[in-house]
Amino acid sequence: MSFRSFLLSSPIFLFAFLFQEGFVTQLRLPAGGINLLLIVALIWSALSTPDVGALTGFGAGIAMDLSETSPGPMGHWTLVLIIACYAIAFVGFGDDNIRSNPINIALLTTIGVVASQILFLLLGLMLGQQVGSAGNILFLLAGSAFWTGIISPLLLKVIALLHAAVFGTRSRL
Repeated sequence: MSFRSFLLSSPIFLFAFLFQEGFVTQLRLPAGGINLLLIVALIWSALSTPDVGALTGFGAGIAMDLSETSPGPMGHWTLVLIIACYAIAFVGFGDDNIRSNPINIALLTTIGVVASQILFLLLGLMLGQQVGSAGNILFLLAGSAFWTGIISPLLLKVIALLHAAVFGTRSRL
């Protein structure tokens, strides 16, 4: 990832973070709600190479750690998003059938959000954090998958166009 691409993509993630903190967290959606920054980071990673995915996860993870609504210690979301974004980019990078099909990217993003939250929960348990009951956790994970499945196809075209503009490639979606 060149310095130019980094500078061009930073305002996109800053806007997603500010929109998440200023608007999305104020929506009291049932069943857990939406994590917009996580969705944007995973879609961006699905369209990128693994090294760009890891950098995206690092930047988005720091932003999520700085969020007022983040329940974990500093660096918790950063570690989770570096792993998740790299894995999503690695899976999507080798197969053009995944990267060129919007349904596959939306499905990959939904699975990535749930897997990221499970990894966050497991690392939180290892760090000694309190978690709720198993039923409540499953309810929140199902709700998060539901909202991500609705939102990610709506955001996909916009993020694909922004990704193509930043990296100077044509969008195939």
